[in-house]
Amino acid sequence: MDVSIVGSGYVGTTVAACLADLGHHVVNVEIDEEVVATINAGDAPIHESGLEERIESHAGTTLRATTDYSEVRGTDVTFLCLPTPQTADGSLDLAPMQVGAESLGRALADKRDEHLVVVKSTVLPGTTEDVVGPILETESGTAVGDGIELAMNPEFLRMGTAVEDFLEPDKVVIGATTDDAAATLRSLYAPLLEREETALVETGVREAELIKYANNAFLASKVSLVNELGNIAKAYGADAYDVLEAVGLDDRISDRFMRSGLGWGGSCFPKDVNALRAGAREQGYDPDLLDAVVAVNDGQPRRLVDLLATHVALERSRIAVLGLAFKPGTDDIRKSRALDVIRDLRERGAEVVAYDPVAMVNVRERYPDLDIEYAESADDALEGADGAVVATGWPEFDDLAFEGMARRIVADGRRIAVDEDELEVYEGLTW
Repeated sequence: MDVSIVGSGYVGTTVAACLADLGHHVVNVEIDEEVVATINAGDAPIHESGLEERIESHAGTTLRATTDYSEVRGTDVTFLCLPTPQTADGSLDLAPMQVGAESLGRALADKRDEHLVVVKSTVLPGTTEDVVGPILETESGTAVGDGIELAMNPEFLRMGTAVEDFLEPDKVVIGATTDDAAATLRSLYAPLLEREETALVETGVREAELIKYANNAFLASKVSLVNELGNIAKAYGADAYDVLEAVGLDDRISDRFMRSGLGWGGSCFPKDVNALRAGAREQGYDPDLLDAVVAVNDGQPRRLVDLLATHVALERSRIAVLGLAFKPGTDDIRKSRALDVIRDLRERGAEVVAYDPVAMVNVRERYPDLDIEYAESADDALEGADGAVVATGWPEFDDLAFEGMARRIVADGRRIAVDEDELEVYEGLTW
């Protein structure tokens, strides 16, 4: 199938490369000329496991990028993979989606064949039909259902495992306005739907929009509950990991997302939970439970710094922060708990030296005024440090010797593997 994808962020780039991997012909439409050049050169514009080799393999043949919206006319289906950033009150900023829909609509004005437009960005119920649809109709001069078909197909991609998540999904959710639109998406995803492990969910458009939010709200709530239980376990002098390992054996609960610690970050959980909270209030409902979920999560970085402060006088101390990405396997630093830890340490007068295997470039570029030192390795960061904080659970941090520290004091927010006997102090956030 000939596919166009508007947007080349984490979702758009991954979807484009994976659809090309399934045998489709894909063109990425992106306004950033540097990103376009990067993809066409066979390189990945983001760090994501398995993505680089797929782009390298398909670039110039079944995958290419362009800044020219008119190229969507040569495709059968267009995915809108545009950012929906968070505003100050937690609601969604739909401006990028609206601008993209306008450009797409104008490009489709000259097309005579049927065209399917699929919203893949995470948007609240009603956005696809009440915002995107009318824009497409106005700009193209074609009515939805009479030349343009509309569908919602949420993504469930995790940073660090996005390629695997796309190619081996638990579920494919299709919310379509017509049977033909649903059939097109079933055909597009046929190789994935042949897997016994992949469930096909066909539902209404609004239901499809809400499924993504419900999915992430549930997972974020589980993590915050696990962290709350971990904090309680710590207060009792109990190891939360032993407790939660036993809890996870209950098949009603499962052992997934049971690692207590510094909390969740990234682009999806914070934005989606906040958007759902804001949307619920607009509908006249107060989401008290989700408010508590966010409050617990936001308190974890402070608790980790408080823990370190019981062993180190932070004023004028040198503290090593290990990890900057919000999770291992990605260079994404959006809403990273590590950055909250660093800000708290700096406010308390500590000097901070940080190391991350892949995310330091992003921190330097996005936060040029962040007053910290960057190290070339974990060992370099630890050299001469009065204490260390583990903020991201990169595998390379396991079994660090913590040599060269002025004092071997470690506050761990991610449960890395350490030899506690070799340390002066080792404190886990919830164990």
